[in-house]
Amino acid sequence: MSTTKYSPRLAEKYRKDVVPALMKRFGYKSIMQVPELEKICLNRGVNGAVNDKKLVDIAVEELATITGQKPVATVSRKDISNFKLRKGVPIGARVTLRGVKMYEFMDRLISAALPRVRDFRGINEKAFDGRGNYTLGITEQIIFPEIDIDKVNKITGLDITFVTSANTNEEAYELLKELGMPFKNAKKD
Repeated sequence: MSTTKYSPRLAEKYRKDVVPALMKRFGYKSIMQVPELEKICLNRGVNGAVNDKKLVDIAVEELATITGQKPVATVSRKDISNFKLRKGVPIGARVTLRGVKMYEFMDRLISAALPRVRDFRGINEKAFDGRGNYTLGITEQIIFPEIDIDKVNKITGLDITFVTSANTNEEAYELLKELGMPFKNAKKD
């Protein structure tokens, strides 16, 4: 019986290809200085959740199907009378991926989901927050192959945030580009 531990394809790529490339590019002295992907957060607000509580359950179920991990329903923090919203009412779903599930999700996103987007020419490289994190907005959940289109009753989107240990946008951009993120105007070296 083999005792080798499973390691995702992107985790291997990070160790073998990305770390040496970033060390050379930025002149890091130690491997510990190289930025890494810490977590991926998926967040989904549900329009109409105030009137129909089942919409939040459907959103939680779809996020669980996409990520392979059970999401948490998010609740409103305060009352907003214009939206008929009360404090503590479920209005969305979120999930945080780390480790093996994070690399597996990113691999599926890059190789299977993003190419299914209509007229896809790459993702915007200007969505960094200044601290090395990148947020990607998906407008249709049906781009994920795990979602059965026949069972979808409403097309909704979600936000995917890649949290890195990079200090600058440039370092985070290079990290994500080396991992395979298809940026629109990726500079050829």
